[in-house]
Amino acid sequence: MSEFELIERYFRQGCQRGNQRKDVLFGIGDDAAILRAPDNNQLVVTTDTLVEGIHFLKQIEPAVLAYKSVAVNLSDLAAMGADPAWLTLALTLPESNEPWLAEFAAGLNQICEYYGIALVGGDTTRGPLTITLTAMGHVPAGQGIYRHGASPGDWIFVTGHLGDSAAGLKILHGDLAASDDHREFLVTRHLRPTPRILAGRSLRGIASACMDISDGLAGDLRHIVKASQVSAHVEITDVPLSSALVETLGLEQAQRVAIAGGEDYELLFTVPEARKGALMTALGEAGVSHTCIGQIRAGEGIHYYRNGEVESDAPTGFQHF
Repeated sequence: MSEFELIERYFRQGCQRGNQRKDVLFGIGDDAAILRAPDNNQLVVTTDTLVEGIHFLKQIEPAVLAYKSVAVNLSDLAAMGADPAWLTLALTLPESNEPWLAEFAAGLNQICEYYGIALVGGDTTRGPLTITLTAMGHVPAGQGIYRHGASPGDWIFVTGHLGDSAAGLKILHGDLAASDDHREFLVTRHLRPTPRILAGRSLRGIASACMDISDGLAGDLRHIVKASQVSAHVEITDVPLSSALVETLGLEQAQRVAIAGGEDYELLFTVPEARKGALMTALGEAGVSHTCIGQIRAGEGIHYYRNGEVESDAPTGFQHF
């Protein structure tokens, strides 16, 4: 199958049914897509590359791989408070495997339909299996949320639970045993993260800083405090944990994994004291759980506490290099 036949069969036809948007003036089929952004909105763009054996396991099902590839990009848009709209895909394949492509395209179409986004272009080439996605969205002008806006006195929050994805990855690697129920839950949290689109949208005008947790709480909170030129004080016992994680690892190890483990794709954000009430209302209406885990203060670095006492042996987050 030629490159153009592949694109036509699996992506132009298969991935555009049911998710075409009126703001796509021209999508797949020309040198570039032509899109129409809403009036008085700003464009938000993010790109992620996933490489087989580094970012995902070789045995991952193609439909699940497609879902996660899109979800991690949507999580970046959520952290900026953006509404997702469009997607491009650059797919590097070792061979033209039609059954694999059919499953991948079906998974891609499913998540695109669910979140109302359109695949509008991309590229295919031969080589080691690599997936590069560029997700685009928009946010009302002046309402984007950045990581550099935290100020002393702001409270630090996270959505959902932390550490489940890292435990799920350990299970897939065979490095961790879990009961059948906990295994399914933890592995699913790794393979099918939930991009917090509604939460990100709800945080517009409320959060002073925000980012998604991809490299672990410790690593990503470090980005916020460095960009904002402040320090963070975190109470380890307040970090939200699922019962599956605690029952599988024990409380202390679960806390360490929740701080250092990556790929949670929950939101980490700061909120001034005056907006805490608005936060409770906004995220309550969005149906998203959230937990206060500490406070921003003057100074630099991250300081961990356990029951109010300084914790000197806190783990660090994931490092790409």
